[in-house]
Amino acid sequence: MDTISLLYSNTGFANIHLDNIIMIVLGAVAIWLAIVKKYEPLLLLPIGFGVIMGNMPYMAGLPIGVYDTIANGNSQNSVFSLLYWGVQVGIFPPLIFLGIGTLTDFSALISSPKSLLLGAAAQIGIFATFLGALALGFDQYSAASIGIIGGADGPTSIFIASILSPKLLGPIAIAAYSYMALVPVIQPPFMKLLTTKKEKLIKMKPSRRVSKKEKILFPIMVFIVAALIAPGSITLVGMLMLGNLIKESGVTDRLSKTAGNAILDSATIVLSFSVGASTQASVFVTTESLLIFGLGLASFCVATTSGLLFAKFMNLFLKDKINPLIGASGVSAVPDSARVVHHFGLQHDKSNYLLAHAMGPNVAGVIGSAIAAGVFIAIYS
Repeated sequence: MDTISLLYSNTGFANIHLDNIIMIVLGAVAIWLAIVKKYEPLLLLPIGFGVIMGNMPYMAGLPIGVYDTIANGNSQNSVFSLLYWGVQVGIFPPLIFLGIGTLTDFSALISSPKSLLLGAAAQIGIFATFLGALALGFDQYSAASIGIIGGADGPTSIFIASILSPKLLGPIAIAAYSYMALVPVIQPPFMKLLTTKKEKLIKMKPSRRVSKKEKILFPIMVFIVAALIAPGSITLVGMLMLGNLIKESGVTDRLSKTAGNAILDSATIVLSFSVGASTQASVFVTTESLLIFGLGLASFCVATTSGLLFAKFMNLFLKDKINPLIGASGVSAVPDSARVVHHFGLQHDKSNYLLAHAMGPNVAGVIGSAIAAGVFIAIYS
């Protein structure tokens, strides 16, 4: 009986708690959203499985989780903690930005520079959330990290949290990626409420053709300007623009394919899974986590609203009106937010193709959120 009792005490059944079960259910929901609803499956699937794996109970002293170490003469990290270390020190976000750069076409932004203003307007959600987090009692470092959730940019949220607020990295990362996945659910109600029928039907002129020379010069100039304005943005903006230059140069096709496929996919899998595995109930289920999720949702709503309203404001001065719907794509969820805007526009006019126009503010939002993060890092690091 002692042997049976010892065996049982070493099983997950003897160590599981209600908060573990809750987190496992949430992980299953994330997997369901990824497979059935197809909400950001590349992110939610590994995150969801990571949540389940990270919350499977095990006996104390067994070095499995991301927070465990092996002590056998010399202290050595567990396997999952080594993967999570790459998240904590900010290795994976820059690699993801490198890959995103090789997949991004900045032509829409280059051909319509005013799109940059819409991307900037959407970043109001970041600074509004920063102030909200301070009001709720978070310190300035945590508030800055939480605020970036409003940019709907998972890698940037993880990067700044790893530097300014490592203890909140898990909740911030999960909140950022969750709201990125829920773009098709969160944004349409605001687009419907804040635009008139006439505005929804506005057709924009086709974008001008962008030359190869412009495409090559753009990443170089953007990086220089961003680095001078916010040196803290050098890492993320630099890797994003390096990836884009590799693509647009036309002479490094092998590097472009490697960065946009092998590197991007590998970094995404490891980062997403590690973030999911870091949500151990004992660490994750706290009042702070709930507040972060609430602030994250509020910031995303403010960012969407700011983009829409600023587009309407711009129309007061523009001869060639822009469709205010594209203002909602100023958040950094590329290209999902632009697709949501496009499909929403088609519901009101099946001949009104907004995707190309929405990509301008969308990629501007990526740059904007990285610069905002750079500002926070420069101030508080």
